[in-house]
Amino acid sequence: MTAARWLRGAHQTVAYDPNQQVLRLRKKHEPGQHERPTAADGARLVQAQSVGRAILAGIMVCIVFAVLWSILTETLERFLPWVSLFLGVLVGLAVRRGGQGFNWRFPLLAAVVTLAGVFAAIVYISAGTTADELGTNRFIILWNVTTMTWPVFFDEVLNAADFVYAFFAALIAASLALRPLDRREFQAVRLWREQQTRGQ
Repeated sequence: MTAARWLRGAHQTVAYDPNQQVLRLRKKHEPGQHERPTAADGARLVQAQSVGRAILAGIMVCIVFAVLWSILTETLERFLPWVSLFLGVLVGLAVRRGGQGFNWRFPLLAAVVTLAGVFAAIVYISAGTTADELGTNRFIILWNVTTMTWPVFFDEVLNAADFVYAFFAALIAASLALRPLDRREFQAVRLWREQQTRGQ
């Protein structure tokens, strides 16, 4: 058999093979391609949620952010209240990653942690400014804070812009805090909830 006849025969085989598919894409919805979700899968997703890890992740982000915000303020010699919006983004993502949650607790938690983090950061920055004026350490200032200090702080340090940006930062954190579920995971959680309802 010559090379030309062999090539001609191979061409005919390709041309007339009814099952031959030159360009193929993976069929995502082909029957039997994926197992059906079960209530046990939903239970594992529910058990993977952790409020404790979400709180820890949020607090760690707030601490690091307060230090960085303080450095930025000292470098620019100017306080930028809108920087708190970035804290909302970071806390929301941290709560999502750490908590793996998909119910109402995690957006609420992210919002509360963000609000607390914003005002704690402002206190930390204000303590640094006061320490520079008095020629001392910011931690000494924080250690000597009394109940008489807070009314002055809220009256003279905080303004309306701080509250507005803190509020929007909390909204951003809440909107990012939930773990997104794909279709299969959503069905698994729904089956688990239905099973819990029937068990009651």
